[in-house]
Amino acid sequence: MSIYVTLRYDDARAAIAYLTGTLGLVEQHLSTADDGTVGHAELSFGDGVVMVGTRRGTADPFDTGRAVVYLALDSAEAVDAHHDRAVAAGAEVVQELVDQPYGSREYAVRDPEGNIWSVGSYRPQVKP
Repeated sequence: MSIYVTLRYDDARAAIAYLTGTLGLVEQHLSTADDGTVGHAELSFGDGVVMVGTRRGTADPFDTGRAVVYLALDSAEAVDAHHDRAVAAGAEVVQELVDQPYGSREYAVRDPEGNIWSVGSYRPQVKP
């Protein structure tokens, strides 16, 4: 991987709990700022990493607001199982399971701070 998404949250610890408990990301690293908030965290999903930190509430050029993040799984069956896990954990589904015309099985949820997490079986390919 050479592109990594970075998200800022008002409550980064709650976001990490949601992302690991509801969507199955795995906490790889967490460091705290001097005030005890999450300064930098890394959560993995497959071979990808999302970096998470706490919003600072000032004119921070790295706090860009909400985002849409896509998690790729290996099969439609894996997407269905992931959906069932997320729903059982209380996720707010914003797009029910759907088979897209480009061949992906997908669904999407909203995290507690408004980011959308789309989960599907489509894997974009990098052309040489």
